[in-house]
Amino acid sequence: MGRERVISTALRTSGCQFSQRELANGGGDGRRSWEPTIAARVSLWVTAKNETGPAPAPAGGALSEPQDSGAAYAPLSTLPPPPSDLAPPDADRFYADGLRLLADSGIPFLVAGTFAVNCYTGINRATKDLDIFCKAGDFPRILLHCKERGLETAIEDERWLAKVKRGGCFFDVIFSSPSAVVTVTDHWLQESHPAEIYGVSVQLTPPTEMIWSKALLQNRHRYDGADIAHLILRQHERIDWKRLLTHMEQYWEVLLIHLLNFRFIYPSERNTIPRWLMDELLLRTRRQADLPLPQTKVCRGRLFSPDDYRIDISEWGFADVVGPADSSQSGPKP
Repeated sequence: MGRERVISTALRTSGCQFSQRELANGGGDGRRSWEPTIAARVSLWVTAKNETGPAPAPAGGALSEPQDSGAAYAPLSTLPPPPSDLAPPDADRFYADGLRLLADSGIPFLVAGTFAVNCYTGINRATKDLDIFCKAGDFPRILLHCKERGLETAIEDERWLAKVKRGGCFFDVIFSSPSAVVTVTDHWLQESHPAEIYGVSVQLTPPTEMIWSKALLQNRHRYDGADIAHLILRQHERIDWKRLLTHMEQYWEVLLIHLLNFRFIYPSERNTIPRWLMDELLLRTRRQADLPLPQTKVCRGRLFSPDDYRIDISEWGFADVVGPADSSQSGPKP
């Protein structure tokens, strides 16, 4: 593991990209036999950067053909997640099989979650599962395709989540959010952010939608603010800031919170965020301060965490995000 950490660190700091197929060719558990290849690539990459400044993209790094009218970006790749207690020992094989199955299906899907974060940032973080985004109309097709090929399927919550399983391994099929605020649409599929994971060519969820999908995850047990900060730092040129503001128009204060968070974390990188966006959000704040307070006493905290803000609704008299304006009317009607 010491050798892997050295290589992983070198990859993250150098920005080197390499083919995931190189990792898979070695056989075994896919974590040892490719070390000399990666070490050589890292050495060449770092040498080139030190001698000539920013190095050109490695072979295969040219822009891919755009999908529809959306932008297209250079392919990325990532190491397999490090072994951990989060997933069974055969998780890597299951994820690889699952991605091949999805790629062969012809059904549009996007890789999200830890695998996408790892690709975009160079972090190599352990994970308990693989997250797949798709449109609501396509999740039944994905489940049936996997079921016909011997995998177990389950609809955990028809509002937003299904699962595909084999033994103790699973991947999530996500098409919305529990509150139905964040919904996967055709717009998520218009840009091309290709990647190679376990030797399978896939499309990553665009960084714009990655941020949108994580912005409201703020509860006692999970907060994705660090992922958002890292995505902005490493992939700000891929973010469509106008589209992100459109997604978060009703939740612009949450966007402002994350942008201020980024500015605090990386004061030397604060110009990464477009000036027009900060000006717009701060202007909204000033204008809001001149308005009267809302007459409805509402708690929007349950968009962040239904459990942590339950008491606000049940005992403190706040109205929920949906339902009657007066929380005392939220019970069953006679």
